[in-house]
Amino acid sequence: MRFTAEELALAKQVDLCRVAEHLGYTVKRVGQYHTLKEMDSIRIYDRSHWCRFSRRQDKGENGGSQIDFLRVFAGLDVKEAVFWLLDFAGYHREENVREIHNIIPYRKKEEKKKPFALPEPAGSNAYLYRYLVNERGIARPVIDFFVKKGILYEAKNYHNIVFVGTDRDGVPKFASMRGVFDRNGKGFKCDVAGNDKRYGFHLYYGKSRKVIVFEAAIDLMSYITMFPADKASMLALGMLADAPLETFLAEHPEVEEMQFCLDNDGPGRKAAAALQQKYMKKGYQTNVFLPPEPYKDFNQWNVEMKRAQRQQETRENARVM
Repeated sequence: MRFTAEELALAKQVDLCRVAEHLGYTVKRVGQYHTLKEMDSIRIYDRSHWCRFSRRQDKGENGGSQIDFLRVFAGLDVKEAVFWLLDFAGYHREENVREIHNIIPYRKKEEKKKPFALPEPAGSNAYLYRYLVNERGIARPVIDFFVKKGILYEAKNYHNIVFVGTDRDGVPKFASMRGVFDRNGKGFKCDVAGNDKRYGFHLYYGKSRKVIVFEAAIDLMSYITMFPADKASMLALGMLADAPLETFLAEHPEVEEMQFCLDNDGPGRKAAAALQQKYMKKGYQTNVFLPPEPYKDFNQWNVEMKRAQRQQETRENARVM
């Protein structure tokens, strides 16, 4: 029995978040994607496709469409999954097919959370420096600072950059990785398995009662590159949710002021306004400082400023000659 192109298209238009909830999962929004409370390694993008970072090397089990989700998590074959989705969307074929919309053989099983372990260091940070300096415009002294603190290093496998988030005592609790080989402007990104998302990559400057909040670690480093005189604690959320900020404030109750330097896009502006209001009501001094148009984030702003500076220096040198 074959499905028409229209039927397959309809099946792939079904809201994947609703499908997951129907199967008994608790769907949570985290920044620009959704995840499942029971399996936080699952990421659902655009409510239509998913991936599982904990098994991204397992062929056929690491992501796909709504059909793949039902195949992996509900035990249905492809044909049954398509029928299920069509029925879920309220569409019925004329053929008399087996009713399956209540037949969900899958029983939710808790995934054992992997113990948190930092990736093995490469022993050299050559790729890290080359990428952050040449591609991201980060000042070498800024990179040196975080490398010496032990919270920025190059992983042995694939040369990924590792950003480490620690607790107040310096114990690693969180780590994310960023690839150094971007393709078409996109690079590998993921969180290290077993990490605690209540922590984030940060700089604690005890002489300041101010914390500057960013979405990404590279934006934080770009800000320091651009504004080296701004001495304050800094924190990268790694997302738009503020769990790392709540932890930071609990560990550093002396903080009185915060500045939100999120991305200058729709989600970033919305999150910045919401966080400003939330913490203003809690008694903090708050302000929002977004990168100017047309820059999306602080790293893009930094890279473009560096490019403009080099062009100006080239013109000046040409005039001298």
